[in-house]
Amino acid sequence: MSEHWYVLRSKPNKEDSLFQQCRQRGYEIFYPRLRVKPVNPRSRAVRPFFPGYMFLHEDLSEQGRSTFKWLPFSYGLLSFGDEPGRVPDGIILALKKRVEKVNEKGIDPLKGWEKGDALVIRDGPFEGLEAVFASRLSGHQRARILVKFLNDQWVKTEIDIASLDNRTRH
Repeated sequence: MSEHWYVLRSKPNKEDSLFQQCRQRGYEIFYPRLRVKPVNPRSRAVRPFFPGYMFLHEDLSEQGRSTFKWLPFSYGLLSFGDEPGRVPDGIILALKKRVEKVNEKGIDPLKGWEKGDALVIRDGPFEGLEAVFASRLSGHQRARILVKFLNDQWVKTEIDIASLDNRTRH
């Protein structure tokens, strides 16, 4: 039995539905969500930590990859070439702790950063990586950033603002 964590991609705004499909089928799924105070009181008070993504713990040699591609509301597993990317257990554990911590304490208010400000990720699985502020996400306590990743490539992602700090403070 060789179970690993994989990233399961959902169709836009269908994370909750895909999560329910996976649970109904008995899959172990980690769908990190944050409690937020939306600007519009009719908006959802819980939002995905990684919009469009969740984590699946499964033995693909038993289940088969195509099973997850054909689930309702799913685009399948995140793959690199023809291989589904594995997520180390330590990253999943760190994400679970981080989401729990943020939901307990609440999220810091936006700190007034401007596009292009140099930042550093101060905690979580990407701790210590350099980033550049791109934009605020309206109604969210999250920001869109560019992260300096492998081979000095800049990758766009979204992150909890409580995980960011101005580069100039270090």
